[in-house]
Amino acid sequence: MLEIKDLYNLDETIAKQILSTEKYPWEILPKINDYILEIGPILDKEKYEQIGDNIWVAKSAKIASTASITGPAIIDENAEIRHCAFIRGKAIVGKNVVVGNSTELKNVILFNNVQVPHYNYVGDSILGYKSHMGAGSMTSNVKADKSNVQIKKRTGECEKIIETNLRKVGAFLGDGVEVGCNSVLNPGTIIGKNSNIYPLSCVRGVIPENSIYKNQNEIIVKKL
Repeated sequence: MLEIKDLYNLDETIAKQILSTEKYPWEILPKINDYILEIGPILDKEKYEQIGDNIWVAKSAKIASTASITGPAIIDENAEIRHCAFIRGKAIVGKNVVVGNSTELKNVILFNNVQVPHYNYVGDSILGYKSHMGAGSMTSNVKADKSNVQIKKRTGECEKIIETNLRKVGAFLGDGVEVGCNSVLNPGTIIGKNSNIYPLSCVRGVIPENSIYKNQNEIIVKKL
């Protein structure tokens, strides 16, 4: 469940082409900037317009006058960028996405119908279709010692470590993930599809799909 194919429905993002080129989601992060610059100029001019340097916005999107957007960025159809949102560049914001009050984005792909509606920071991360981050929840993308981020998956007493060779890696939320208010997702966190994270959580490592995360020692399987 570390692979892109296990986390995401690629039909729910304008970034399908780039996501299909790699096996793991962190391998996409260094490619977001160039991908936006590649597809931005060829987007359908009936649906999109360029509003600044390397910033392409769907005509149906709603952008608050107080929002700040730095390119390269693509804001897809019917997205809503609310009061004082701060998009720092290298951002793909999908259809029907809500980027809320004082939310900050940097080097991200937000699939369609994602909600980051209240005081969120999302950096060097990919959020899957219909995932939602509660108020004040954050992705932490740099380790305290500034070393490269590792992906750590524990199975019983065994721990698998994968090197990303990247200093900045946030979190990867599968489709339908719910993150509770004021939670912190530590660098290299992966949360499988349809899992729920309790409020005030400090999450690290790999959380299986269809799980409820209460704390690091209490992760239970959802009753489907």
